[in-house]
Amino acid sequence: MTKTILITGASSGIGAGMAREFAQKGYNLAICARRLERLESLKQELESQYGIQVIAKTLDVTDYDQVFVVFKAFKAEFGTIDRIIVNAGVGDGRRIGKGNFSINRATVETNFISALAQCEAAVEIFRAQNSGHLVMISSMSAVRGMPKHLTAYAASKAGVAHLAEGIRAELLDTPIKVSTIFPGYIRTELNEGAKKLPFEVDEKTGSRLLVQAIEKQRVKAYVPQWPWLPIGMAMKILPLKWVNKLG
Repeated sequence: MTKTILITGASSGIGAGMAREFAQKGYNLAICARRLERLESLKQELESQYGIQVIAKTLDVTDYDQVFVVFKAFKAEFGTIDRIIVNAGVGDGRRIGKGNFSINRATVETNFISALAQCEAAVEIFRAQNSGHLVMISSMSAVRGMPKHLTAYAASKAGVAHLAEGIRAELLDTPIKVSTIFPGYIRTELNEGAKKLPFEVDEKTGSRLLVQAIEKQRVKAYVPQWPWLPIGMAMKILPLKWVNKLG
């Protein structure tokens, strides 16, 4: 029986990239995001190219009630959801104390509170099934506090990582798996205008490596593993002024 993966934030960037990679592997897909026209285009592309089933639905993850409605609808239509990837998020952020609280608040709400809503909806489905794989997309910036425009973003992604670990702790003795993925810099629509970033990879490469890591169902994965695994270990102990150079 073909397995089904639900991906939020699937209309562009690594969300769409992961959908393409999983489609190539033969998974059916439940894809959702705010931009339905992009999702419909992706649906047509993947169904025609790989002969899989794709269902697309509009979802703004900051509409918390709608998160539950859409996840339950996907479950009803597919029967079983085998993996849910909590990917939707924003990369906005501004320096703290510069009059941009509303932007920073929106970043934290979208990346963390919305992730909590998605986890609640996902784990509810997995508990009922007594099976499933919850995947949380965090960030290498979550390893330490980061300066400048990354401060609120990094804090929100650290929250995502701790949320995932808490859920995993509760579900240790169940068939439900929880993975936390820490991507390094992946060049996507989200950051296309930014300066060249340390050790960055392109969207296709990043998406392929993310899917490889997710398929292994490890507790944690740094993507790409080289150089981010050793960098991540170093970031935990290096002086903050050195860590700042990655921001």
